[in-house]
Amino acid sequence: VQLVESGGGLVQPGRSLRLSCTASGFPFDDYPLGWFRQAPGKEREGVSCMTNGDGNTYYADSVKGRFTISTDSAKNTVYLQMNDLKPEDTAVYYCATEFYSTCDTLVRAPIEYDYWGQGTQVTVSS
Repeated sequence: VQLVESGGGLVQPGRSLRLSCTASGFPFDDYPLGWFRQAPGKEREGVSCMTNGDGNTYYADSVKGRFTISTDSAKNTVYLQMNDLKPEDTAVYYCATEFYSTCDTLVRAPIEYDYWGQGTQVTVSS
């Protein structure tokens, strides 16, 4: 399993970023694909998750209405569109997958993820 994130950076509050994650080594459409984040000194926080099989999407309350997860099966890529970014969104963002849990569990308990990428830094600051 390989997951490679890109798209992080430094942005001002209220602006947008789109993260991308290219996946390989497992059936892309068969397992949950999600994002979690971790800020310095804080625990891992589930952000969003979806499974192509049912098309359902899940979001943490802290990002609901601002972030959108989507996938492109032809490119084996999962995206996280982040709008109206806030300083509290500052963290390293990781793309992840897991073969035995469901998205509703993974958003609430991101420690359940077994596979994740190297992460991409998102900094929201004026």
